[in-house]
Amino acid sequence: MFALKVFVSLLAVLSQSHARFLFSCKYPPSQWCDSKEIAAECGVLEQCMNAFNVTKPNEGAVNVSLYYESLCPGCRQFLVGQLVPTWIMLQDIMNFELVPFGNAQETPEHKFVCQHGDDECLGNMIEACLLNELGMTAIPAIFCMESAPDVLKAAQLCVGVYMSGEIWDSVMKCVKGDQGYKIMHENAVKTGALKPPHEYVPWITINGEHTDDLQDKAMNSLFSLVCSLYKGEKPAACGLGSGKKSSSYCMN
Repeated sequence: MFALKVFVSLLAVLSQSHARFLFSCKYPPSQWCDSKEIAAECGVLEQCMNAFNVTKPNEGAVNVSLYYESLCPGCRQFLVGQLVPTWIMLQDIMNFELVPFGNAQETPEHKFVCQHGDDECLGNMIEACLLNELGMTAIPAIFCMESAPDVLKAAQLCVGVYMSGEIWDSVMKCVKGDQGYKIMHENAVKTGALKPPHEYVPWITINGEHTDDLQDKAMNSLFSLVCSLYKGEKPAACGLGSGKKSSSYCMN
Protein backbone atom coordinates (compact mmCIF):
# COMPACT_ATOMS: atom_id res chain seq x y z
CA MET A 1 0.00 0.00 0.00
CA PHE A 2 2.86 2.37 0.83
CA ALA A 3 4.49 1.73 -2.55
CA LEU A 4 1.19 2.27 -4.34
CA LYS A 5 0.72 5.64 -2.66
CA VAL A 6 4.24 6.68 -3.67
CA PHE A 7 3.60 5.65 -7.27
CA VAL A 8 0.31 7.54 -7.40
CA SER A 9 1.94 10.69 -6.02
CA LEU A 10 4.78 10.46 -8.53
CA LEU A 11 2.31 10.00 -11.36
CA ALA A 12 0.36 13.06 -10.31
CA VAL A 13 3.43 15.26 -10.05
CA LEU A 14 5.05 14.22 -13.30
CA SER A 15 1.90 14.24 -15.43
CA GLN A 16 1.45 17.95 -14.71
CA SER A 17 4.70 18.80 -16.49
CA HIS A 18 4.65 16.15 -19.22
CA ALA A 19 2.79 18.07 -21.91
CA ARG A 20 4.71 21.31 -21.37
CA PHE A 21 8.24 19.96 -21.67
CA LEU A 22 7.35 17.99 -24.79
CA PHE A 23 6.76 21.28 -26.61
CA SER A 24 9.28 23.64 -24.98
CA CYS A 25 12.28 21.58 -23.91
CA LYS A 26 15.25 21.43 -26.29
CA TYR A 27 17.49 19.47 -23.93
CA PRO A 28 17.83 15.65 -23.67
CA PRO A 29 16.51 14.06 -20.45
CA SER A 30 20.03 13.47 -19.16
CA GLN A 31 20.45 17.28 -18.86
CA TRP A 32 17.09 18.20 -17.35
CA CYS A 33 18.47 18.59 -13.84
CA ASP A 34 21.81 20.17 -14.78
CA SER A 35 20.56 23.62 -13.75
CA LYS A 36 17.46 25.33 -12.40
CA GLU A 37 17.05 27.16 -15.73
CA ILE A 38 17.01 23.95 -17.78
CA ALA A 39 14.72 22.22 -15.30
CA ALA A 40 12.29 25.14 -15.44
CA GLU A 41 12.29 25.22 -19.26
CA CYS A 42 11.64 21.48 -19.41
CA GLY A 43 8.88 21.61 -16.80
CA VAL A 44 10.62 19.42 -14.23
CA LEU A 45 11.89 21.99 -11.74
CA GLU A 46 9.92 20.55 -8.84
CA GLN A 47 11.03 17.01 -9.60
CA CYS A 48 14.69 18.02 -9.85
CA MET A 49 14.49 19.95 -6.60
CA ASN A 50 12.63 17.21 -4.74
CA ALA A 51 11.79 13.64 -5.72
CA PHE A 52 14.33 13.43 -8.55
CA ASN A 53 17.10 15.58 -7.19
CA VAL A 54 20.37 14.78 -8.97
CA THR A 55 22.63 17.35 -7.36
CA LYS A 56 26.04 16.31 -6.05
CA PRO A 57 25.55 13.36 -3.66
CA ASN A 58 26.34 13.69 0.00
CA GLU A 59 29.87 12.36 0.48
CA GLY A 60 28.77 10.59 3.64
CA ALA A 61 25.67 9.08 2.06
CA VAL A 62 24.93 5.37 2.35
CA ASN A 63 25.44 3.64 -1.02
CA VAL A 64 23.00 0.87 -1.86
CA SER A 65 23.39 -1.36 -4.93
CA LEU A 66 20.70 -3.78 -6.06
CA TYR A 67 21.66 -6.68 -8.32
CA TYR A 68 18.39 -7.99 -9.66
CA GLU A 69 16.39 -9.39 -12.56
CA SER A 70 13.24 -7.84 -13.94
CA LEU A 71 10.80 -10.73 -13.42
CA CYS A 72 12.06 -12.11 -10.10
CA PRO A 73 9.16 -11.69 -7.61
CA GLY A 74 11.49 -11.00 -4.69
CA CYS A 75 13.43 -8.40 -6.67
CA ARG A 76 10.23 -6.64 -7.69
CA GLN A 77 8.95 -6.68 -4.13
CA PHE A 78 12.15 -5.17 -2.76
CA LEU A 79 12.52 -2.54 -5.49
CA VAL A 80 8.91 -1.37 -5.26
CA GLY A 81 8.25 -1.83 -1.56
CA GLN A 82 11.56 -0.77 -0.10
CA LEU A 83 14.30 0.57 -2.35
CA VAL A 84 12.55 3.35 -4.25
CA PRO A 85 10.33 4.51 -1.34
CA THR A 86 13.38 4.60 0.94
CA TRP A 87 15.34 6.64 -1.59
CA ILE A 88 12.50 9.11 -2.04
CA MET A 89 12.37 9.72 1.69
CA LEU A 90 16.12 9.58 2.39
CA GLN A 91 17.72 10.81 -0.83
CA ASP A 92 19.81 13.37 1.06
CA ILE A 93 21.64 10.56 2.87
CA MET A 94 21.34 7.69 0.37
CA ASN A 95 22.60 6.92 -3.13
CA PHE A 96 21.58 3.81 -5.01
CA GLU A 97 22.24 1.98 -8.25
CA LEU A 98 20.38 -0.74 -10.13
CA VAL A 99 22.21 -3.54 -11.94
CA PRO A 100 19.71 -5.57 -13.98
CA PHE A 101 21.18 -8.97 -14.78
CA GLY A 102 20.71 -11.23 -11.77
CA ASN A 103 21.04 -14.96 -12.35
CA ALA A 104 21.31 -14.63 -16.13
CA GLN A 105 24.13 -16.23 -18.12
CA GLU A 106 26.08 -14.82 -21.05
CA THR A 107 26.77 -17.42 -23.74
CA PRO A 108 29.87 -17.73 -25.95
CA GLU A 109 27.59 -16.65 -28.82
CA HIS A 110 27.16 -13.26 -27.11
CA LYS A 111 23.58 -13.94 -26.10
CA PHE A 112 21.89 -13.99 -22.72
CA VAL A 113 19.91 -16.76 -21.04
CA CYS A 114 17.72 -15.57 -18.19
CA GLN A 115 16.27 -17.42 -15.22
CA HIS A 116 12.69 -16.50 -16.10
CA GLY A 117 13.06 -16.84 -19.85
CA ASP A 118 13.32 -14.52 -22.83
CA ASP A 119 10.77 -12.08 -21.42
CA GLU A 120 13.03 -11.45 -18.46
CA CYS A 121 16.03 -10.87 -20.73
CA LEU A 122 13.97 -8.29 -22.61
CA GLY A 123 12.85 -6.66 -19.34
CA ASN A 124 16.45 -6.53 -18.11
CA MET A 125 17.55 -4.97 -21.38
CA ILE A 126 14.80 -2.34 -21.41
CA GLU A 127 15.60 -1.27 -17.86
CA ALA A 128 19.34 -1.29 -18.52
CA CYS A 129 18.86 0.90 -21.60
CA LEU A 130 16.58 3.25 -19.66
CA LEU A 131 19.21 3.66 -16.97
CA ASN A 132 21.91 4.23 -19.57
CA GLU A 133 19.78 6.79 -21.42
CA LEU A 134 18.35 8.70 -18.47
CA GLY A 135 20.28 7.86 -15.33
CA MET A 136 18.24 8.34 -12.16
CA THR A 137 15.52 10.09 -14.17
CA ALA A 138 14.57 6.58 -15.36
CA ILE A 139 13.62 5.42 -11.86
CA PRO A 140 9.90 6.40 -12.04
CA ALA A 141 9.45 4.43 -15.27
CA ILE A 142 11.25 1.38 -13.84
CA PHE A 143 9.24 1.66 -10.63
CA CYS A 144 6.08 1.78 -12.76
CA MET A 145 7.13 -1.29 -14.76
CA GLU A 146 8.02 -3.35 -11.71
CA SER A 147 4.78 -2.30 -9.97
CA ALA A 148 2.63 -3.52 -12.85
CA PRO A 149 1.07 -6.99 -13.11
CA ASP A 150 2.95 -7.51 -16.39
CA VAL A 151 6.36 -5.81 -16.57
CA LEU A 152 6.74 -5.99 -20.34
CA LYS A 153 3.19 -4.98 -21.24
CA ALA A 154 3.55 -1.94 -18.97
CA ALA A 155 6.96 -0.87 -20.27
CA GLN A 156 5.97 1.40 -23.15
CA LEU A 157 3.09 2.92 -21.21
CA CYS A 158 5.29 3.61 -18.19
CA VAL A 159 7.95 5.27 -20.32
CA GLY A 160 5.26 7.28 -22.12
CA VAL A 161 3.76 8.51 -18.86
CA TYR A 162 7.05 9.80 -17.48
CA MET A 163 9.04 10.54 -20.60
CA SER A 164 7.84 10.62 -24.23
CA GLY A 165 7.38 8.50 -27.31
CA GLU A 166 10.76 9.67 -28.54
CA ILE A 167 12.43 8.24 -25.44
CA TRP A 168 10.73 4.88 -25.99
CA ASP A 169 11.98 4.81 -29.58
CA SER A 170 15.49 5.58 -28.35
CA VAL A 171 15.30 2.86 -25.70
CA MET A 172 14.15 0.26 -28.22
CA LYS A 173 16.95 1.24 -30.57
CA CYS A 174 19.32 0.53 -27.69
CA VAL A 175 17.59 -2.78 -26.90
CA LYS A 176 17.79 -4.01 -30.48
CA GLY A 177 21.29 -2.74 -31.23
CA ASP A 178 24.89 -3.18 -30.17
CA GLN A 179 24.54 -0.67 -27.35
CA GLY A 180 22.05 -2.85 -25.49
CA TYR A 181 24.35 -5.86 -25.70
CA LYS A 182 27.30 -3.77 -24.50
CA ILE A 183 25.37 -2.50 -21.48
CA MET A 184 24.17 -5.98 -20.54
CA HIS A 185 27.68 -7.37 -20.96
CA GLU A 186 28.94 -4.71 -18.55
CA ASN A 187 26.22 -5.69 -16.08
CA ALA A 188 27.21 -9.35 -16.49
CA VAL A 189 30.84 -8.52 -15.74
CA LYS A 190 29.90 -6.38 -12.78
CA THR A 191 27.63 -9.07 -11.37
CA GLY A 192 30.26 -11.75 -11.95
CA ALA A 193 32.85 -9.69 -10.07
CA LEU A 194 30.84 -9.60 -6.85
CA LYS A 195 32.74 -10.74 -3.77
CA PRO A 196 31.40 -12.87 -2.30
CA PRO A 197 29.76 -14.20 -5.48
CA HIS A 198 26.01 -13.72 -5.50
CA GLU A 199 23.95 -16.79 -4.63
CA TYR A 200 20.50 -15.35 -5.26
CA VAL A 201 18.68 -12.17 -6.12
CA PRO A 202 17.83 -9.62 -4.91
CA TRP A 203 21.49 -9.32 -3.92
CA ILE A 204 22.17 -6.14 -1.99
CA THR A 205 25.44 -4.41 -1.25
CA ILE A 206 25.79 -1.57 1.23
CA ASN A 207 28.75 0.73 0.65
CA GLY A 208 30.15 -1.96 -1.65
CA GLU A 209 29.88 -4.70 0.98
CA HIS A 210 27.62 -7.75 1.16
CA THR A 211 27.14 -9.80 4.32
CA ASP A 212 24.30 -12.02 5.46
CA ASP A 213 23.59 -9.53 8.24
CA LEU A 214 23.40 -6.52 5.90
CA GLN A 215 21.23 -8.48 3.47
CA ASP A 216 18.82 -9.52 6.21
CA LYS A 217 18.60 -6.00 7.60
CA ALA A 218 18.05 -4.50 4.15
CA MET A 219 15.33 -7.01 3.30
CA ASN A 220 13.65 -6.48 6.67
CA SER A 221 13.82 -2.66 6.58
CA LEU A 222 16.18 -0.86 4.23
CA PHE A 223 14.84 2.43 5.59
CA SER A 224 15.94 1.61 9.14
CA LEU A 225 19.29 0.28 7.93
CA VAL A 226 20.13 3.45 5.97
CA CYS A 227 19.13 5.66 8.89
CA SER A 228 21.25 3.60 11.30
CA LEU A 229 24.34 3.61 9.06
CA TYR A 230 24.34 7.31 8.23
CA LYS A 231 26.93 9.01 10.44
CA GLY A 232 25.79 12.60 10.05
CA GLU A 233 22.80 14.42 11.44
CA LYS A 234 19.74 12.25 10.86
CA PRO A 235 17.01 13.74 8.66
CA ALA A 236 13.54 14.13 10.13
CA ALA A 237 12.31 11.28 7.93
CA CYS A 238 14.35 8.80 9.99
CA GLY A 239 11.75 9.25 12.72
CA LEU A 240 9.00 7.96 10.44
CA GLY A 241 7.98 4.47 9.41
CA SER A 242 9.58 2.24 6.78
CA GLY A 243 8.49 0.23 3.74
CA LYS A 244 7.13 -3.27 3.49
CA LYS A 245 9.37 -6.18 4.50
CA SER A 246 10.79 -8.21 1.60
CA SER A 247 11.55 -11.88 2.19
CA SER A 248 11.51 -13.85 -1.09
CA TYR A 249 14.48 -14.74 -3.28
CA CYS A 250 15.27 -16.13 -6.73
CA MET A 251 18.10 -18.62 -6.18
CA ASN A 252 21.06 -18.72 -8.56
